[in-house]
Amino acid sequence: MEQAYAYVPLMAGQGARALNGTFNNVPVLHSNQPEIVKGPGILVNTTPGSATAAENNQPLRNAEFTFNGEFGIHMHHKYYPQDSSKLGGRRARGLLTVAAIAINPGNNPVTLKFKRGSVKNSFEAPYHPNRLMGVKPLGRRPWNTGPGDATAVQMLRGELDRKLPREITIPARSRKVIVSSVLPARGIMNGLLRGRSDGPFQLAVVAAEETNQEQELIAVLDSKRLAPGRIYLNRLNEIRTGKVFSRVAGVALGDEYKASINHDLSQGALHIPLTSTRKHHFGTRDIQVNQLSTRMIDSALNNVGTYGVRFDVEMNLSGGGAHELVLSHPVASGRKPFTAFRGSIGIKSAEGYREVHVGMKSGQSLPLGQINTQANVVNPVTVSVVYPADATPGHLLSVVPVTQLALLRRREEMLEAARKAEEAAKKRKVVPPTPPPAINAKPKPLQANENKPRPQATPQPRPTPRTYPKRAPRIAPPAVAAPSSGTNQYPPAMIMPQRVNDSLEQRYRDAIKAQQDWLRRLQGR
Repeated sequence: MEQAYAYVPLMAGQGARALNGTFNNVPVLHSNQPEIVKGPGILVNTTPGSATAAENNQPLRNAEFTFNGEFGIHMHHKYYPQDSSKLGGRRARGLLTVAAIAINPGNNPVTLKFKRGSVKNSFEAPYHPNRLMGVKPLGRRPWNTGPGDATAVQMLRGELDRKLPREITIPARSRKVIVSSVLPARGIMNGLLRGRSDGPFQLAVVAAEETNQEQELIAVLDSKRLAPGRIYLNRLNEIRTGKVFSRVAGVALGDEYKASINHDLSQGALHIPLTSTRKHHFGTRDIQVNQLSTRMIDSALNNVGTYGVRFDVEMNLSGGGAHELVLSHPVASGRKPFTAFRGSIGIKSAEGYREVHVGMKSGQSLPLGQINTQANVVNPVTVSVVYPADATPGHLLSVVPVTQLALLRRREEMLEAARKAEEAAKKRKVVPPTPPPAINAKPKPLQANENKPRPQATPQPRPTPRTYPKRAPRIAPPAVAAPSSGTNQYPPAMIMPQRVNDSLEQRYRDAIKAQQDWLRRLQGR
């Protein structure tokens, strides 16, 4: 197994299969750069021309694109005003309106009809992490799951939020606000929209402080000034070379990804990438990232975040037995665990359709539910997710025997026991033995008086030894050899604490080896 995809503990000793799915060709305007908006101005504009950046007073070309027919919009922004007095506290918070504007450059009116969509901010849909980590059944109105998930849920269900219009007509050579959200300072907003036009039009997203009046929002567009907060303007070469992923401001092609795969579970577990990237593809080289047709110069090169994209993965499973459907995220090497996914997933099988909310930390593998496959028939299971903002792409979807997940949980328990033992040792202030002093190659020269014989100490009389009843001899534990320098003594898929006492270290290695041997025998390898 390659080291490149060994950082998901669940798939230790196993490989993943590529999905090789496809994106549709629907153009979607993404407004996510700058993510943190510090004041009023244009965020992204697809009309011909340019706008001036607040950071360097230089013109930046627009992400030029004309929509006609099916289209989508994705917006995701945070508001942290430059004026600290607007941040709240004792004073009232500042307000920022983020609005999408449709522009009709032609001589005929254009009508936009909306199929599904939602706009929420973090005050309408707050996120409660303490209650929403792990896997839980999804309620009918999950507005306490954060704005990114709240909008994605309505897209997953094919709903149009009642606050949004079903259609808007833009007169010839005019502009109209089609959707907006008033965002208090320190807040986050997310908007997703899917529709169809009966003619060509262009789109822009603008930000205005302390107003939500349509004419004032359009005046921001006419100012040709970009909103402050574009922190990547001095890193354009790093963006071009792929060293830096900024955020997306441009038009991506594709808002749905579909894939289908056949797998015989009697031959082993199934692991497939979901929202895979060039960094996290689990050895499959399957990159599930759609391209940008046009972008702002400080935008990412492609739609790596895939925010708002719907993924539908159909697994046609054969082979009977009790299995678990599991979602994983890679271990964050050298970093503390972070929230890697907080969103909603739909699961369709022969037993019906259900939805779960998932709150996942990096490095975790969470069971989404049990799958009871029937022998001698094909068991279709479809997993659907509209990828929510504030998640980190590069997940692994697995169907594994129940026993394999139990092994993983046992490993995690052992790691937790090791961690607690280390913390307990720290609390007791256990001091490690002092190493012997180094031996110098050259002997220290003798001083003038050091060659004289030293007087012998007078021997003291020994006390009479006392006698005790005989006891069984104590058997010392076997010595544990320390790992040699420069070698990795642990399974590549596991994370070990930085300091664990030698005996616990050896017991852990022995247990893991026994578990891996048992798993290979179970799989007939």
